[in-house]
Amino acid sequence: MSDLSVSKLSPLAGYVLVEPAENVTKTKSGIILPGNDSEKPQYGKVIAIGDSIWESGVKEITCPVKVGAQVIFKKWGGNEFKVGDKEYTFIKFEDLLAQIK
Repeated sequence: MSDLSVSKLSPLAGYVLVEPAENVTKTKSGIILPGNDSEKPQYGKVIAIGDSIWESGVKEITCPVKVGAQVIFKKWGGNEFKVGDKEYTFIKFEDLLAQIK
């Protein structure tokens, strides 16, 4: 998978692909410390969305957000996937908590 790029990733039904925000820590004096691994952010930008899913074969559940939206997701939701040096997260529709406007 050496030629894999994020543009080739298409989430399956019921999932969105999110690029999590960079984990940046700021000291009291205003110095920014990038890459702090203490805790990953629970928000990011939607890169791609999957198709709708069907609940009990009767009710259609569509994606609640659009590509480019900034979202907040559950702390333990999603599955991480690395492409090159960048990490992405596949998240179920139901694990999205809010859209940042």
